[in-house]
Amino acid sequence: MGTGRPVTMSWRRRSLLAAAMSTAALSACRPAPSAAPAASVQLQGGWVGASHARGHRLRESKSGALPAVAVQRRARVLVLGAGVAGLAAARAWRQAGVDDVQVLELEDSPGGNARGHRLGGMACPLGAHYLPLPVAESREVAQWLFELGLLRHESGRTVPDPRHLCHSPQERLFIDGQWVDGSLPPAAPGSATLAQYRLFGERVAALSAPVAGGRRFALPAHRAVPDAQTVALDRQTFASWLAAEGLDDRRLLWYLDYACRDDYGAGLDTVSAWAGLHYFASRHGFHATGDEADDADAVFTWPEGNGWLTARLAAPLQERLHGGRTVLRVAEGRHGVDVVAWDEATSRLEGWTADTVICALPLFVAARLFDPAPPALREAAAALRYAPWLVANLHIDAPLLERQGVAPAWDNVIYGSAGLGYVDAMHQSLRAVPGATVLTAYHALPMADRGDLLKRPWTDWAERVLQDLDTVHPDLRQRLQRIEMMRYGHAMAVPVPGLQDRAALQALRAMRGRVRFAHADLAGYSVFEEAFVAGCESAAPRR
Repeated sequence: MGTGRPVTMSWRRRSLLAAAMSTAALSACRPAPSAAPAASVQLQGGWVGASHARGHRLRESKSGALPAVAVQRRARVLVLGAGVAGLAAARAWRQAGVDDVQVLELEDSPGGNARGHRLGGMACPLGAHYLPLPVAESREVAQWLFELGLLRHESGRTVPDPRHLCHSPQERLFIDGQWVDGSLPPAAPGSATLAQYRLFGERVAALSAPVAGGRRFALPAHRAVPDAQTVALDRQTFASWLAAEGLDDRRLLWYLDYACRDDYGAGLDTVSAWAGLHYFASRHGFHATGDEADDADAVFTWPEGNGWLTARLAAPLQERLHGGRTVLRVAEGRHGVDVVAWDEATSRLEGWTADTVICALPLFVAARLFDPAPPALREAAAALRYAPWLVANLHIDAPLLERQGVAPAWDNVIYGSAGLGYVDAMHQSLRAVPGATVLTAYHALPMADRGDLLKRPWTDWAERVLQDLDTVHPDLRQRLQRIEMMRYGHAMAVPVPGLQDRAALQALRAMRGRVRFAHADLAGYSVFEEAFVAGCESAAPRR
């Protein structure tokens, strides 16, 4: 989700982009007992995306010998995973002059956590659904956006194409019985809440100030200039830092917790203080008074979310993109890298040999592919914790009745809710009269719920989504036609304390041999820019 005024634009929920094979993340789940039956309302819908059985195939393959390979193929560069990092890697290698780039992807379609979907004839997202305007350090992203025509130079300024920016109203919050503009809870003039908003903004501004050689907080994070202060921030939780700073206003804490759950999949008592501050300091800061630049909260978005972007990354690959391939083994040899993958359509093993393999997979998955796994990979995978997510698309046949307050927005958040709100897929349309639409609701789940996400029936989870929205939309159930949900067992790495100082993550990013790693996991958290830049950097010359 993006933030609206008066808070500066943040960069949430595009973060659902750990690369492809995220469904494979369910392989570590242990089934939990079934919950009580869902409500008696007869819901229409179900799960979408690849079956978790594909991901479990990797786990099962470790318990015995594999059958004989049915077909052998070769590539100069083989990319494992067609999420944002994998697709960006394929693009970078082709730009470097390597035409023989092949990509293997677990799902039938590319995009990873940034894939699009269709429901009721309307496009909608299955995960990440917007992209903020890039900051200076995200130069590869900016260059690509210029190629797409989303950015252009005009009178010495960089100008976004307004046709692709989020339409107004962008964001609203339900609080105190009504909808208000923006997502930051309102604060009365002279109130203690407003004073704490300003104090937090001052702290962020101080940390955002330039230092010798760059900034303390940058996006991607490895382009920042760390110092003793940022190292100390990474070694404590965000909650502990806020308490030490005397920042304890309940509305501020709710907002910051919501922001962390939305971008990192976990709250301020779990993520590091570095991560909580990076959320604001790497971009445009935190503003409580609405005095930020006019375009500070501008975001690109489309009905299918960031599926619009990944579709354009994938389009040039054509027959080089091989969907429905579950990678089972990777082994580096003297003259190349051997990969074994299961073809889900033909139920047979494929063997691949490549000069270079780009492993654009979550690190906990990558660690299972190598025997033995490189020490840095084992250490990095063991250090990461992952957040499960649920994304629900709800097809409604007519606009919902409105409560008191501001008009419907693209992004709609409920104060105090366990969920993260919903976006309206048809908000970007130019239709004159509101009608049927798809609402995409997001839930970052506690890690303890991962087993239930696999075991419990889809109707239980649908009921959970509906109960979260019932308080603000009591007519939702009568308007609901169908609900389709995507579950991510290990959707994104959670930036817990200590990750930014992990030498293993830095070592994996620096590897330039026959096997290279490209994934947002290398940053210890998951956003579009981190994944895209990691993919681009994978094509750097061999050392």
